[in-house]
Amino acid sequence: MARLALGALAATLTAGSALAGGEVNLYTTREPGLIRPLIEAFTKDTGIAVNTVFVKEGLPERVASEGDKSPADLLMTVDFGNLADLVDKGVTQPVKSAALDEAVPANLRDPAGNWYALSLRARVLYASKERLGDLKSFHYEELAEPKWKGKVCIRSGKHPYNTALIATMIARDGEEKTRAWLEGVKANLARKAAGGDRDVARDILGDICDLGLANSYYVGLMRSGKGGPEQVKWGEAIEVLLPTFENGGTQVNISGAAVAAHAPNRDNAVKFLDYLVSPEAQKIYAEANFEYPVRAGVPADPIIAAFGPLKVEPSQLADIARYRAAASRLVDQTGFDN
Repeated sequence: MARLALGALAATLTAGSALAGGEVNLYTTREPGLIRPLIEAFTKDTGIAVNTVFVKEGLPERVASEGDKSPADLLMTVDFGNLADLVDKGVTQPVKSAALDEAVPANLRDPAGNWYALSLRARVLYASKERLGDLKSFHYEELAEPKWKGKVCIRSGKHPYNTALIATMIARDGEEKTRAWLEGVKANLARKAAGGDRDVARDILGDICDLGLANSYYVGLMRSGKGGPEQVKWGEAIEVLLPTFENGGTQVNISGAAVAAHAPNRDNAVKFLDYLVSPEAQKIYAEANFEYPVRAGVPADPIIAAFGPLKVEPSQLADIARYRAAASRLVDQTGFDN
């Protein structure tokens, strides 16, 4: 397996690898096109070439199978649960950096320094402009209230986006309150919990439901036209609110990265991580995929900024990750997806 990995990496190398700054080998589950502007800017600034290997699935297993011969320096993925899995698999190493500690809030990074958030996507409320245009604020807990019976759309409770939300609720309020919430939301569904986040906006436009939970960056993709002309209509049909937990903040998930346990170019990997939280790189994140910058003071894209100030839920993501199995179990026990 290690030989195969090395061969796959060699196939990705470019003439830039010979630059005087050396190189860094990036394994990423993110589509390379989304991070290409960041890579190009980093190489231009530092002379360090970034060799990318796109790993669609099984990143922890891939790196673990390569062992100490792995060429991976930096591991990049989405969802804090995936980052926790990398730590559990033993394929990361802790790093300490003043730049990372300054830019990344403590609840959005591993306490031991094994991974760091690079950008944020909020779990927001899509609501019908036509039928709920006067809705000004919202708590996640309200989605289970009987007044929304037959009015809610949402994707599968087992999808990582919703698993993260449910796990956050368990961490805050315990399993029994979360179970009751899931049962209440299920009773309010206008259709089976299925499809994708953008389907929530589509079904609101189609008068199938009035509101639902979905990720913030999809609004940018829809309203900007990047999702196609039909999706512009979906995006324009919804009002977007930043819900919060009662006495808490808005639930966020992240894209993030970790330095590989056997990184052959460790120093360059840390330099790349430092760069990714710099104001320049954070601006690129905001523009490329409508994600919230993790660094304070860097503006979000205007479409996203129009939602209002983001108050991030202060719970530690590393703690929430421990409740993912419980969240999945509650989805099954309540028959949420049935």
